Amino acid sequence: MAAPSLEAQVGAAVDAWLEWVPKWVPAAHRGRPRLCRRCTGSPIVLASGIAADTPHQVKHALVSRMQRIIDRAVDLYTSEHLPMLQAELTGADLWKTGGYDPVAGLDPEFDGIDPDPEPDESGQPFLFTLGGLAEETRPEPTLPRPPLSESEKQQLRREVELADRQASSVGNEVCFALLMHQARIQGAIARFVEPQVQAMLDDLSKHLEQPE
Repeated sequence: MAAPSLEAQVGAAVDAWLEWVPKWVPAAHRGRPRLCRRCTGSPIVLASGIAADTPHQVKHALVSRMQRIIDRAVDLYTSEHLPMLQAELTGADLWKTGGYDPVAGLDPEFDGIDPDPEPDESGQPFLFTLGGLAEETRPEPTLPRPPLSESEKQQLRREVELADRQASSVGNEVCFALLMHQARIQGAIARFVEPQVQAMLDDLSKHLEQPE
């Protein structure tokens, strides 16, 4: 059975995002000040037609779904055409096997987000962080990885460059396919997201009004 086309994968991912959007509610906690490296300046956001002032999690949920499509395509290309890079990635995965991974198995809307919160203004340190637990539970490697020869390093650099080109090519195709879904995406935001944001703004304005 042939694998779904890239256009079909994008359509299915948008469908999944459209099912998630009605469940979205604004976060009640203080927003994180750091920028999301996945969403900031992403051509996927531009191709989707999502406005810049749309809440981050709404954008992130769509961007992560598109990124998973790109990652799968690059992984397949790597396994079929880039043996040196595939061997390095496999070795790196084995190197990290067995430790606690706080981001493993997260839904797309949380994929790529730092699991640890920012310290609050009190300056009190956290008793533990998820990132710290991951470091503590990572097992020690039994044997050092063998060094690469100079020719192997050159081949690895070439294959990394090819993988980057493939990622860029697939990313462009995903963006073009996403253009066809702009109306559905914008309609969902207008129906389910904007009313909640407006309600928050209205509630905030009431609390900021000066008493008579």
